[in-house]
Amino acid sequence: MACLVAFVLRYGLDPALPPGFPYLTFFPAVILTTFFAGLWPGVAAAVICGLLAWFYFIAPVYSFALGGASGVALAFYAFITSTEILILHLMKRAMAGLQAERLRSAELAEARKLMFHELQHRVSNNLAAVASLLKLQRRRVSDPAAKRALDDAVGRIALVARMQRMLHDPGAQQIDFARFLHDMTHDVLQSTGAEGRIAHRVETCPVVIGPDQSIPLGLIATEFLSNAVEHGFPGERSGCVEVRLAVVGEQALLEVRDDGVGLPEGFAIEATDSLGLQIARQFAQQIGAELTMAADAAGGTVSRLLFPLEVAGRA
Repeated sequence: MACLVAFVLRYGLDPALPPGFPYLTFFPAVILTTFFAGLWPGVAAAVICGLLAWFYFIAPVYSFALGGASGVALAFYAFITSTEILILHLMKRAMAGLQAERLRSAELAEARKLMFHELQHRVSNNLAAVASLLKLQRRRVSDPAAKRALDDAVGRIALVARMQRMLHDPGAQQIDFARFLHDMTHDVLQSTGAEGRIAHRVETCPVVIGPDQSIPLGLIATEFLSNAVEHGFPGERSGCVEVRLAVVGEQALLEVRDDGVGLPEGFAIEATDSLGLQIARQFAQQIGAELTMAADAAGGTVSRLLFPLEVAGRA
């Protein structure tokens, strides 16, 4: 069809064209056929178009006589069409290879995503199983200190599982730390039964943290708040806790402040025997952060964690 259209156009233009343009409409026909139909249809189109041009538009016309001028014209045509067909064929092969590579990459990405989801699911399930075992073990323990230790362990495992779920999407490997602090404050006060008697205020700016920092920062923030509730407001004492997250230059500052009973005389966080605070200090060192606890000038306790924004970035 392309050869026929090219011939009709060339025949119609023949009166208006000067001598020397026998292949004017045939080159596009060869190119289009090769591009859309492939190598061998392109070769066939080149042969058919060459014969039509030779017979009708190369002197002596209406014959296949081969002279010096016609031989040069045919050699020129053969060279040009061969080059066109070769280039288009190689280009189509390269495009097909690229498309196949894209499909393989997409399949590998999908397989990796499924494996990631399966891994996260298994990790979450395993953490839940460990927490359940600890809860069962707690029922058999009568010592109050041992029960408290098991409760703390279950709480920390639950936090790790929560962070795992928040990082479940492999395409969104960051956590909105500000949102986490809002949710965590409500959960801690509710789980400790202090929601009615201890008011809270949370002030944050947008800060995101990656997977390597999510668990350390989450555990430290939870320990700060749990410590304030447990030790700052013993018994049925009421009061208020404030959680603040701010960006200070090239660092981010997490601050938990309460108006409770304050720290005991001679308290030093480096010498504390609290397992939770010891874990918090170790995690702070791990992420290159500075952790402090001190008496607040207005009464109560203020806990601070200053961590670099190279580790956590603004949202």
